[in-house]
Amino acid sequence: MNTKTLDELAFYTIREDISGWCVSPEGKDALLHRDPLPPADHEAIIELKETGEDWMALMNDAQSAQAARSGTLLEGWQPVRQSLYLASAEGAALDTTQLYDVLTFSRSVLSVRHMVESRSPLLSLKRLPEKTALLPTQAALEAVNAIDRILDKDGQLRDLPALREIRAKIAKIHADIEREIKRYTSDTSLLTNVLEANVPAYRADRQVLAVKASQKSRVHGIVHEVSQSGQTVYIEPEEVVRKNNELVQEEFHLLAETRKICAETTAQIKPLAEDLRQALSIMLFLDTTLAASRWGEAHRAVYALECTGSRDNRGEVLPPLLLQARHPLLGSKAVPIDIRCLPEKRVLIITGPNTGGKTVTLKTFALFAMLNQAGFPVPASDGTRLPLFDNVFADIGDEQSIDQSLSTFSAHMKNIASALDISCGATAESLVLLDELASGTDPQEGGAIAMAVLDALIARGAFVLVTTHHGILKNYGYTNAACINASVDFDAETLKPTYRLRMGIPGESHALDIATHSGLPADVLSQAKSYLVNEQADVSKLINGLVEKHAEADRILLEHKNRERAQNEKQRKLDLLELRLKQNEHEIKEREKRADSRFVAETRRRLENLIRTLREGEITREKTLRAKAFITELGKAEEASEKLLEDEEAALDARKAALEKQARSAAAEKERGVRSDNGILILPGESGRRTAGKSKKKSRASNKEAFAAAKSTYSDALIAQLTPKDARKKEAVPTPVWEPGAEVFAGPSRTRGTLIREERRGVWTVQLGAIRMSVKERDMVLVPTEGSSAPQKASVSIELSSAPDGENAIFMKSSAEARPVFELKLLGMRAEEAVKVLERQLDLCTLQNFKSFSIVHGKGTGVLQQAVQDYLASYPGVAEFHFARPEEGGTGKTYVSMR
Repeated sequence: MNTKTLDELAFYTIREDISGWCVSPEGKDALLHRDPLPPADHEAIIELKETGEDWMALMNDAQSAQAARSGTLLEGWQPVRQSLYLASAEGAALDTTQLYDVLTFSRSVLSVRHMVESRSPLLSLKRLPEKTALLPTQAALEAVNAIDRILDKDGQLRDLPALREIRAKIAKIHADIEREIKRYTSDTSLLTNVLEANVPAYRADRQVLAVKASQKSRVHGIVHEVSQSGQTVYIEPEEVVRKNNELVQEEFHLLAETRKICAETTAQIKPLAEDLRQALSIMLFLDTTLAASRWGEAHRAVYALECTGSRDNRGEVLPPLLLQARHPLLGSKAVPIDIRCLPEKRVLIITGPNTGGKTVTLKTFALFAMLNQAGFPVPASDGTRLPLFDNVFADIGDEQSIDQSLSTFSAHMKNIASALDISCGATAESLVLLDELASGTDPQEGGAIAMAVLDALIARGAFVLVTTHHGILKNYGYTNAACINASVDFDAETLKPTYRLRMGIPGESHALDIATHSGLPADVLSQAKSYLVNEQADVSKLINGLVEKHAEADRILLEHKNRERAQNEKQRKLDLLELRLKQNEHEIKEREKRADSRFVAETRRRLENLIRTLREGEITREKTLRAKAFITELGKAEEASEKLLEDEEAALDARKAALEKQARSAAAEKERGVRSDNGILILPGESGRRTAGKSKKKSRASNKEAFAAAKSTYSDALIAQLTPKDARKKEAVPTPVWEPGAEVFAGPSRTRGTLIREERRGVWTVQLGAIRMSVKERDMVLVPTEGSSAPQKASVSIELSSAPDGENAIFMKSSAEARPVFELKLLGMRAEEAVKVLERQLDLCTLQNFKSFSIVHGKGTGVLQQAVQDYLASYPGVAEFHFARPEEGGTGKTYVSMR
């Protein structure tokens, strides 16, 4: 990038401002050397911006925001690069200051790694987790442990055993020196006649006494200095001389021991130096990206989206878009502007009054593009997107030079010529800024040159921003398909610019209005107005008409947005209601499932007790009555459960029907769209639409599961065969009616049953084999009959299969079919007999969807056990089998689960 252009755009000023947010001097230095990256480094730009977005997410997070305010989001450190290189040298010894710098750096590495790992699962961070995962935390931890052993939290050497004795000696010598000095200063005769002062002085880091020159013989010692007047002599007493000499020796001893300790610690971190240098490069990356994000938060900035081939637009090429853009150097005085470029429009021509903000708009766009390519946020609103440029060519300001004999126009032409240079000029990926194009010369010739320059830049495909007062360029912007006009707004009442940018229409210079406001004499203004030709008035009228039409379009667009916002709010409420309905439906299903589980468990327990009772001794009337009472009670419990579930279902269906009606009404209203008064049709977006068709909730889950579990006794083909031939003819035959005693096929499995009674409208009690249950008419089909004879009622019987040892293998049967048992006893059978009985049990389980049972085969010699295991392993309908727990029979009993 051209450094002169970047300086004109204030890029370096903004970069220096951002660097002030770094937590380390090395990070600040790294950021001050960051320049805009070319499009070839697109991935590096994305990495910088996504990492910055992660930092912003952390700063906006409540827990992380507190850390950000306290400065612990990333802890600072002093420069360590030179210290780490020195630590790698053989025999090197870092001093305590350098070791403390390495310590604070290593602690910062561990802190940021821990912080990101703890917050990333909650915030869905993109780049920070993988970046911090590269930090060598083991090396940092070892460095912290090694240095923390000898330095305290302030970077001072701890009271180590090797230093404790030396420090004690030094302290004792200091005390002795103080005592000797005090002996002189506390002597009244010496203080009155010999000493000039009662406090000692320091010369060459030694305590001395200020003695009157005439009395120097009274104090024996070494003279260190004589005052300028010669009246005072500074003497170190002999006793103090000896003590100071001892002090120097002990302090040297302390220094040597300190160097030894530092050398040993440096040797410990030497193997870690390479890893810590790698950590430094990552930490500098984190420091600079965090500084950019902090600056962005302070200036309400965002990271711009990409225009081409990015995560934001699925590869589609989108035009640049600036929303509420504010030049950062203007601070609170900045007026937000929107720059909305259109596809295939590569030239933006900005016109309007002087001091209206044309040049600021030009610089804002270019500065934002460079900040974006440096990985910095831009002070704008969400949705801002910017392309990547390979270079920026700028002709901004007046570069008149007397030394180089350059006039204003010549300086402009020199800059434009560099942009049009064949070898190193603008390309299809370049940005060209032309401020006051072709000014400073004859307007007619300047306008012609301006259009020719724009033609050449359009041919190259460059992205061009132009400011001008030439009326001919306004017309050029309308007639050229690659151009779009824009203007800075002007308040006709206050005769002042508003600094707002209006896209799509050119602006007037308002020179006469500005001259009036500036105090130009009225007669001069009147004369100037008389010189204006009618064509200019016509152009002004045209521009005013365009302004009114744009204002009308903006009003219609605002009405549509408000209407769409209200529609979205209505849709949100409908979605919320739908979610609540689904939650209620889920709760009903869960409650039904739990009730079914309890019912099945209780029924199974009672049924097993009943079977055990029937098995013990003869079948008596009392046992028969007990079995019937159990079946009757079972039917009543099922009916009560069905009634409760149907009531809940009816209420839920009513709410669901009302919701679907509202949704259809909202969809119909949204499809009609909004048509404005001037004939512009504005269609609403596709967002918020919902498919009208919703899958209906099944009526009763328990009945459905019961039908699914029932034996599929009759197929559709068999039903057709069982239907009397006369019924298949087209002649009319007696139609079966819904009445007690009628036979039906119930459920999707076509289970044949008999109607017992009608509980309420559309719901019947049906006898299905040994089970009596409530079924809706819509889930059943009447069995066609030839006559009026009613089918026989199904009866319940118990079939006992006698085993050789007198044990009974019990199968419950209806009048037409056998039933599997919960516990199959094979004790005393031969292997062949046992396999046949087991085969029959497995077939019944498969036919009737019986999911699990147990087999009592005993232990014995293991032959019967092995035969059962082998057959179960080969049977395709068995899902799993295993021995019982020791307290339930262990290896003498096997539990079987069917598919």
